[in-house]
Amino acid sequence: MDERHLQWLEWAKELQFIAQAGLTYSKDPFDLERFGRIREISGEIMSHMCDIPVETVKGLFCNETGFQTPKLDTRAAIFDRSGDKILLVKELNGTWSLPGGWVDLMQSVKSNTIKEVQEEAGLDVETVRLIAVQDRNKHNTPPYAYNVCKVFVLCRVTGGAFRANSETVESRYFALHELPPLAQEKNSHEQIEMCFRANADENWKVMFD
Repeated sequence: MDERHLQWLEWAKELQFIAQAGLTYSKDPFDLERFGRIREISGEIMSHMCDIPVETVKGLFCNETGFQTPKLDTRAAIFDRSGDKILLVKELNGTWSLPGGWVDLMQSVKSNTIKEVQEEAGLDVETVRLIAVQDRNKHNTPPYAYNVCKVFVLCRVTGGAFRANSETVESRYFALHELPPLAQEKNSHEQIEMCFRANADENWKVMFD
């Protein structure tokens, strides 16, 4: 996506934010109507600039209520006993990622990380320490129409084994120099390299944007 498209994306996101705040706090019915139309326009801009069907955009971009805040995504960094290889799971589209996903309602960062590893990799883990908290759009492609905070957590396996599920088809440990095609929207080579560094450094200082 070139700079022109990125600028339109930022404008559309800002309009969405303003419109949703207006819809949350306004009481006047005419103001609510105006803010609703602003939100529709933000979705139409996104659809036009990103060549995505407008109904798809509205489903992702214009269906929330309340004050708009970033979504939260957790990713688990799990290493084999040697510490030389990291666990990745194979997505349905053939790309690979660290086990993880959106933080569910009633879940904390810790409990969600444990839950996602169990669902996607079939493993029981305990969390060891926090690696990083990152602004997704600063590190991953393509840019999203909404902001995401990505939380990387170092974990240790306590049991379990991979089993078939609706999200992933395989799990495997990889050395840094042999990484498979990655799901770039979820994790980049640089992010996985960061996890290797964190695992090797007991005095690792949490990175954050």
